[in-house]
Amino acid sequence: MYNLKIITSTVRPGRKGPIVADWIVNHAKKTEDFNVELLDLGIINLPMMDEANHPLMKKYQHEHTKKWCASIDEADAFIFVTAEYDYNYPAPLRNAIEYLALEWQYKAAGIVSYGGVSSGTRAANSLKSDLATMKIIPLSEAVHIPFFSQFIVDGKFVPNEISLKSADTMMKELLRWTKGLKAIRENK
Repeated sequence: MYNLKIITSTVRPGRKGPIVADWIVNHAKKTEDFNVELLDLGIINLPMMDEANHPLMKKYQHEHTKKWCASIDEADAFIFVTAEYDYNYPAPLRNAIEYLALEWQYKAAGIVSYGGVSSGTRAANSLKSDLATMKIIPLSEAVHIPFFSQFIVDGKFVPNEISLKSADTMMKELLRWTKGLKAIRENK
């Protein structure tokens, strides 16, 4: 089995990201190809990058960075669950990505974005670009959820058929890329 880390990006009070993330966590567990863990940036609560050394050096001084490093390093793949704030993904996610460098490399990533009419696609596109600079392979296959709040019923995300099919397609591609990228990581 491969280790899949699902990272939810929102931290503000009243956020809905964890509700969407819980759905994709449970959906991902059905594949039985991944050990799935949710990393909630609202709970992890990383401060703004506060390490003295560049992340490429891996000379982390703070305990919160060491814990974040261990969690990301053990991952084989990721799914980023992102809202769209001001045409981009939330700043806490960018901060969390920039804490590390080598730990992200040569791992595949799916994206679940949500928002209003745009479904969070502008945030997803911006995130894809930034992930690629970290040598993370962002998948073309993704889940984009328009007017997402209509799918929250009694505190749970209830996906429609389009979201379910998108999630299935993304998970199949994520497994394919995860298998291939593991071989690349082993041949560094």
